[in-house]
Amino acid sequence: MADLADRLVESVPNVSEGRRLDVVERLARAIASVPEVYLLDRTSDASHNRSVFTLAGPAGPVKEALDRLVGQALQEIDMESHRGEHPRIGAVDVIPFVPLGDTTMDEAIELARRFGRHIAERHDLPVYLYAAAALRPERIKLADVRRGQYEGLKAEIAQRGREPDFGPARVHPTGGAVAVGARPFLIAYNINLDSPDKDLAVRIARRVRESGGGLPKVQGNGFFIDELDRSQVSMNILDFRTTPLWLVWETVRAEAAEDEVELAESELIGLAPLAAFLDVADHAGADPAAPIEARLATAADFLKLRDFSPLQALELRLDAARSGSTETGAAPR
Repeated sequence: MADLADRLVESVPNVSEGRRLDVVERLARAIASVPEVYLLDRTSDASHNRSVFTLAGPAGPVKEALDRLVGQALQEIDMESHRGEHPRIGAVDVIPFVPLGDTTMDEAIELARRFGRHIAERHDLPVYLYAAAALRPERIKLADVRRGQYEGLKAEIAQRGREPDFGPARVHPTGGAVAVGARPFLIAYNINLDSPDKDLAVRIARRVRESGGGLPKVQGNGFFIDELDRSQVSMNILDFRTTPLWLVWETVRAEAAEDEVELAESELIGLAPLAAFLDVADHAGADPAAPIEARLATAADFLKLRDFSPLQALELRLDAARSGSTETGAAPR
């Protein structure tokens, strides 16, 4: 077995800052400052007040880049004044490790646990392990770790059952806490309704998500997005092979139609595997012999994907980054 530091991994850290783009730029530079790490994508959302970075490379350099990101975020973000639509517990809210190539899930779990312990000790930061890296069954689901958000955790962190897996049983003075995990590839997928009715989006999300008896491997919530003047069904697709993107789109469309509301568009936060797009293209009737770009365009049209680029397919983005043929992550969206 290769040394863990050489294993290829992806990470998608979520940071609690989406409005001060100068801060987001410095966070991005902290990641990109490590050789062998590819910053593949960065997305900022003002309503959620959150930014999502997608990076990949050998595990050793990726861990160093994430460590630098945590250090920079603790200097830049104060959770005492942070407000936004998205649930969060810390300046760097969540850091997942996703196995790529020949890397196994067991190796990703070990990486997550080692890294969680490291940043807890180095930054005096409470760390919770979640998903496949969780040490307690009640912490597998990220929503359970985030219960009460930053404010609730601050009040409860010293209570039995709420103490972190690593680090002090108190929130960091400015940085709160962080969840570190290992998981398969997750697709962050939002559908914007042609309506400003936040309550409708919340109702649809409750019916669509797995916990409400809806689609398996789907998490969801409803929000109002100020800059679009529309409500949004915001979802995490935990396994696109179990519940493909086209089924999510069609299910939300059917739910919205019951209230005589249409879907305006959808959007990806970060990247998705090429196979997820090609599955949509096949469902939409694309010619399987057509060039990849044409099949991707069919998928994007079917889902009404906002600001779509073929480089939102992870494999294409990574190939482009390795060849130096594209400037990845150049501007927040």
